[in-house]
Amino acid sequence: MPNLNQLKKELKKLGQPECKKILQKYFKTGKGEYGEGDIFLGVKIWPLRTLAKEYDLSLNDITKLLKSKIHEYRMVAILMLVKKFGQADQKTKKQIFNLYLKNTKYINNWDLIDLSTPNIIGAYLLDKKRDILYRLAKSKSIWEKRIAMLATLTFIKNNQFKDTLKISKILLNDDHDLIHKAVGWMLREVGKRNIRIEEEFLKKYYKIMPRTMLRYAIEKFPEKKRQKYLKK
Repeated sequence: MPNLNQLKKELKKLGQPECKKILQKYFKTGKGEYGEGDIFLGVKIWPLRTLAKEYDLSLNDITKLLKSKIHEYRMVAILMLVKKFGQADQKTKKQIFNLYLKNTKYINNWDLIDLSTPNIIGAYLLDKKRDILYRLAKSKSIWEKRIAMLATLTFIKNNQFKDTLKISKILLNDDHDLIHKAVGWMLREVGKRNIRIEEEFLKKYYKIMPRTMLRYAIEKFPEKKRQKYLKK
């Protein structure tokens, strides 16, 4: 039966030096950048998805993988958690939800969050209280703040917009570009389903929004309307 050590060996074999250089630059691993110190093997996302489907590790082994310094190990762990969550009963879903929140310091780049948070945190909270998202939104960690924002994508897809708007308001004055992009993206998703609700929010706050946040939020607007927001 495939095990953790075999998986690690396969991942190392898939690593490509040129791809490693590209990924380290793309995910900002330099000194002072948001991904400082992250280690890449140089494996693209599709082989990682394939391995996550092929291997059926225990939650204990997945947690070990998630705590690795190597980005691709953490990504496979995240993809495995998403797969397990989708197949799990309510008891196991709760266990995965708690495991995820306990280990947010290892879910520490935007790709890890974007591919998992809506499918685990958002999905679990869809019919439950969401207080935890407001605590995460006020965290000092940019990753926990992004988790709070991205979790609401699941709510948006179910035409529930209240938490997206409330968390967006909390994060309006955040100083990190990755948070600006996340908030703008979620507001844009609201607009795809209910443009009136998005514009009600924008009319209140667009003048104080960081420019990147606003640009993401109005990206799909007709050009004339988009320019109207930008010029004001």
